[in-house]
Amino acid sequence: MRILLLWAVMPCFIASILWAGEITGRVIYIGELPKLRSLIMDTDSVCAASNQKAVLEESLIVDTDGNLANVIVYLTGITFYGNPPTTPAILDQKNCLYSPHVFAVMAGQRLDILNSDTTMHNVHAHPKINKEFNRGMPKSRKKMSHIFPKPEDVFEITCDVHPWMKSYLRVFDHPYFAVTGTDGTFNISNVPDGTYEIVAWQEKFGNKRTLTQSISVKDGKSIANFSFERPKKKKK
Repeated sequence: MRILLLWAVMPCFIASILWAGEITGRVIYIGELPKLRSLIMDTDSVCAASNQKAVLEESLIVDTDGNLANVIVYLTGITFYGNPPTTPAILDQKNCLYSPHVFAVMAGQRLDILNSDTTMHNVHAHPKINKEFNRGMPKSRKKMSHIFPKPEDVFEITCDVHPWMKSYLRVFDHPYFAVTGTDGTFNISNVPDGTYEIVAWQEKFGNKRTLTQSISVKDGKSIANFSFERPKKKKK
């Protein structure tokens, strides 16, 4: 019975790929830039030596044109019948920072966690649906791998040894997501024709971390732009 159902579904899935489109866009920040604090790394001599200049927190990476990095953009209300990528996602610990600071994977996709530093790290993932883990990575251990089997909203990965280290991860059940680069742009490819809700998530904005809009994909490219605006101070 399961084989028959798959055969019934596959023609629709193949057709949707043949008529797939691409969603591109840009995410910008509007408003006065907040002052970002410097990370204090002098509790570990290796971390201090690796960062001779001041390192600012990464909660709001925006350029002079307002382009906003590290925003997860994704579709909701879409079904995917394929498999997760065979290429692993990478989370590196370099200069006592997580890189990337914000990223996403598919459920079932392998995540390789690297230690490019010559010091001890402790990788502590804080999911609520998937299983939490907390593993030490001494300087001699350069790689470990993990798979999150279930889709889950954004959660933190921290380092218990270096409390300033933090990364944000979301696990999807489909491949229709992207993270904005330093120029604020994103690209979501191979999207089947249809109308969807597209969501942008950014860590800094508290209860306004997500923006949503409706988007239709048909015969080619669609564009979705987002603007995160800093709330204006109330006049006394």
